Amino acid sequence: MKNVPWMCCAPVFVISSSEILGRKILRITSVTLSNPAEKVAYLIIFHILFVLFVWTYWKSIFTLPVQPGKKYHMSYADKERYENEERPEVQRQILAEIARKLPVYTRTGSGGIRFCDRCQLIKPDRCHHCSVCAMCVLKMDHHCPWVNNCIGFSNYKFFLLFLAYSLLYCLYIAATVFKYFIKYWTGELTNGRSKFHILFLLFLAVMFFVSLMFLFGYHCWLVSRNRSTLEAFSTPVFQNGPDKNGFNLGFVKNLQQVFGEEKKLWLLPIASSQGDGHFFPMRALCEAQNPLLSNEEQWEDDGIDEEPHDSGEAASLAIERET
Repeated sequence: MKNVPWMCCAPVFVISSSEILGRKILRITSVTLSNPAEKVAYLIIFHILFVLFVWTYWKSIFTLPVQPGKKYHMSYADKERYENEERPEVQRQILAEIARKLPVYTRTGSGGIRFCDRCQLIKPDRCHHCSVCAMCVLKMDHHCPWVNNCIGFSNYKFFLLFLAYSLLYCLYIAATVFKYFIKYWTGELTNGRSKFHILFLLFLAVMFFVSLMFLFGYHCWLVSRNRSTLEAFSTPVFQNGPDKNGFNLGFVKNLQQVFGEEKKLWLLPIASSQGDGHFFPMRALCEAQNPLLSNEEQWEDDGIDEEPHDSGEAASLAIERET
């Protein structure tokens, strides 16, 4: 994986900020609280959130993105045949022959086979090439500088939990120090050093809370629609044309794809996502098996935008080259 130097500083910054917040909490509780039971309660809740925050952050950083399996890579014979062929139409036929043996249903914008000329493989559905990691990543969502890692099928659940626990962590800190901020503001407490810690804590916690609230809310919306960040900006194309809701199976099933069917594991950074990242159920296939779903979901609130399809281009096959 290619590491950009400034990106490597992001995890250090997050952990350092968390450590500072922890020290400030300890200092405030020791100075302002007189009831031992209240001190213990504050610190127990704080450390539970802190452990979950660090655990999910660790898993987001050190869970490596997963590459497509060997069957998606071109064999030596196919690669030699493909590279020696100079006619584009014959190259497209070669890729089409290889793709027929694979569970691949998404296409390029022109209706062609999604092929990565850097990794020399047929891309599985929802797989994209990451220029930072220099590899194709299964169900790639985005490359995150704050964890210096590619967020995809293998660690998307951990990333979501990291955002959730970071949000709760900041909310808890802001809520616990706010009453002391009011007391200092009204003059009930006069300790100058503690006043600085209160102001610093409140500012830092609120600043991170607001930014995380928007980011977490956006990813919750993506999960509810079963889309990745890349798919939200670029609608996936299927054999019958673009469909922004192509992978949308309904709220519950969308949630289960990310968090799994065992609800006891949903809140823990333990791998429980459905599937292996190479194939994802599609709404069109589900509707074909159960026609009632088509009638129930035909007029969803966000709907599917009707787009004209060029039958000539949809029938043709083209090579998708990463830039």
